Amino acid sequence: MARSATTRRPNAPAAPAGKTAAAGAVHPKAPCPCGSGRRYKHCHGSGYAPPVTRPFEGLPGEADWVALRELVPAATAPLKTADGRTATLASVLPGGAPALVRANREILLGAQLQTSSDDVSRDLGTALAAALEAPAGAPVEPGPIGGAGSAGPRLQELLDLDAPLEVTVHDDFSFWLEGTGAGPEAQAMLERANEAVLPTVRLAGLGAAYWVRPGSERAHLRWVRPEPEEQLLDALARLRASGEILLGEGTRYAGAFRAHGLVVPVWDLPADTPAGEWTGPATEFQTRLEQALASSEPLDADQRRARAGLLSRQITLR
Repeated sequence: MARSATTRRPNAPAAPAGKTAAAGAVHPKAPCPCGSGRRYKHCHGSGYAPPVTRPFEGLPGEADWVALRELVPAATAPLKTADGRTATLASVLPGGAPALVRANREILLGAQLQTSSDDVSRDLGTALAAALEAPAGAPVEPGPIGGAGSAGPRLQELLDLDAPLEVTVHDDFSFWLEGTGAGPEAQAMLERANEAVLPTVRLAGLGAAYWVRPGSERAHLRWVRPEPEEQLLDALARLRASGEILLGEGTRYAGAFRAHGLVVPVWDLPADTPAGEWTGPATEFQTRLEQALASSEPLDADQRRARAGLLSRQITLR
């Protein structure tokens, strides 16, 4: 016998709680289907879009996107769009501009914006889309960036997701004026900007691991990790409890930043040791961390205390 259109198979999933079968609507007082824990009328039912926790998720080099957005003063990386066009990602552009188009049609996209919305990927995508359509040498006018009016595409919609992100760290912002024939005023602006650049080195072969020296007394290693936050914190807690979280003599685990959904552990390092000499100790730490990440054993009492200590020294940037 043919099954009635209204008959549900015994093992078929029921309709989501709060939805009416006839209209497919969500009751205003029901939990929002997005899983936020709020009632629908206070979440998606109100027109409110919750912040995007990991705006760069799905992009090659997600951790480096976070680093250029929040931590690295002067760096660039080539970008390739899904339709084969090219652009250059820069940590920051003159005046905090979202994008520039040079006279030779080279496009520069700034990672560090003066304002941002709850979806940084859409902010940057809006700027890049405007730059791709702007005339050579003309100002880029992307419209509202960082507010409710940011309605352009996300980076994930624009970029070639198979093209790796290859970061080059610069000693200063000279790349701003390359090939532009800049006058005295622009040169003076460049000199002022260069005064704020901290010596920074990306450690080879270790992902988004950046050595930086903010002064003569200490240096730091800031390492944007790609792992899910809870999994990484458990692994760091295991290493902290066993005394294996340090990078060597004279180092100290200083804490961590949390930025765009990723955790950025930070170590204090002796300032007089060149950046390149930390590649070996950091590689050894990477091996220890991978082993800790692979463990499925519940944290013991010492490890739980270590985890609580790590959380107390974590600062959210975004």
